[in-house]
Amino acid sequence: MKMHVRFLALICCILLVFTSLAGCGDNAADPAVEPADPNSAEETDVEPTPAEKTDEPTPMPETGQPSSPPKNQVDESEIPQYEGYTLLWHDEFNGTDLNTDIWTIEQRSPGWTNNELQAYSTSDDNVFIRDGRLVLKAIKTLKNGRDYYTSGKVYTRGKKDFLYGKVVVSAKVPEGQGLWPAIWMMPTNEGYYGNWPRCGEIDILEVLGNQTHIAYATVHYGNPHAQQQGTKVLTDGTTFADDFHEFSLEWEPGEMRFYVDGELIHTVNDWYTAFAGEEKPYPAPFNQSFYIQMNLAVGGNWPGNPDETTDFSRAEFEIDYVRVYQKPEYDTNVKRPEKKYREPLEDGNLIYNGDFAEAENFHDNTNWVFLLFQGGEGSAEIMDGTMIIKTRNQGAVDYSVQLVQADLPMYKGRKYRISFEARASEVRDMNVCVSAPTVNWTRYFPDTSVTLSTSWQNYTYEFTMKEMDDNCGRLEFNMGNMGSTADIYIRNVRIEFIE
Repeated sequence: MKMHVRFLALICCILLVFTSLAGCGDNAADPAVEPADPNSAEETDVEPTPAEKTDEPTPMPETGQPSSPPKNQVDESEIPQYEGYTLLWHDEFNGTDLNTDIWTIEQRSPGWTNNELQAYSTSDDNVFIRDGRLVLKAIKTLKNGRDYYTSGKVYTRGKKDFLYGKVVVSAKVPEGQGLWPAIWMMPTNEGYYGNWPRCGEIDILEVLGNQTHIAYATVHYGNPHAQQQGTKVLTDGTTFADDFHEFSLEWEPGEMRFYVDGELIHTVNDWYTAFAGEEKPYPAPFNQSFYIQMNLAVGGNWPGNPDETTDFSRAEFEIDYVRVYQKPEYDTNVKRPEKKYREPLEDGNLIYNGDFAEAENFHDNTNWVFLLFQGGEGSAEIMDGTMIIKTRNQGAVDYSVQLVQADLPMYKGRKYRISFEARASEVRDMNVCVSAPTVNWTRYFPDTSVTLSTSWQNYTYEFTMKEMDDNCGRLEFNMGNMGSTADIYIRNVRIEFIE
């Protein structure tokens, strides 16, 4: 049996009229989570009807079939095509004004979510078309003697919602501390599976203005909050602020794939959600219609606030085009995949290359990864069986300078032992923990301060895993904002089961 589009469209319309919408993101953590509906109400406890399962592909809504080009648009024959996809809608921003048949400009007071500073404005100074591109501009002024920020945000809710497809966006981000451009998606009916994060969120692109060589793609979901994040790091000296790059998402019933300039950077196929404590059938919550929104935030929990280095004369998020494609039908008979857990090495070590016998690329998300955030500056090097971390700027937070190894198998009820040797060029501290990047950064082993001396010392800790099984545990050595930039040396890192 097939679920026909007209039926789906009718259901969506009924839900939009009769369901109280719940805003998402009131307690959002990194990265950005922002409610899109200015008229959101509190969550209801109305039990949702799970999407019907079928053994046959689901035809897409008739609204998803090609139509005549919207106003101010080029002919669709000029738009690149992708095998297996049909162009659903697009905006090339070739007119003189924003196409309001597609976009709504959001208006919002400062501090709505994530402790962001900007007011979203409908002013032509914040949202405008220039030279065939949409510009979302952040502006700094004074109000009542204090710094005041306005910026731009647009969204397609109620105009260009869709279920499954391929989204392709060409954009150029601004550079500057505290600037936070984003291209992301939220469900049309945010209350269907409950408040954020249960409703789900898809972040196609986020960039921090002080680290414009890193692009983030993230999926949020669950109860409790879980997230999966991929990155594309430019290592050739260029940044995403230098020129336009293409960011895309392929969203299917059982998988999402994120690309930067055609390169696959992140795949997600395992997620969940719950309503009133009851887990809903996979692939909820990503089996409902979503819409696109684009914004330039100022400040907030993740990027931090602007400072004297932020040049607001250049604080512009430019979008060259947005294109959405869709397959004629999708197979919705999908199952949640089984989790795969990393096996320990022959000597029982769950840490790979823990003896630092092999040189590594610290940006390929394999084994050891070296990360810098919020002003942190430094370098990592493996030499003679030792990891050497040199810090030039300790940054604003402890994880501003960070060495991690992910994909650690964490089993509820099992006992673990962490051990390593370390020293520093001068007496200083660092923090150690085992975190849960996909479960709202829960700590399986709590943040623990370690005082390093100038001679080698052995450090050993034991803990019991008390949360649900997780195949994505992460060992962290955090060396930022600890009152010192002294070099740190680490060797013989182990995590093992205690039988």
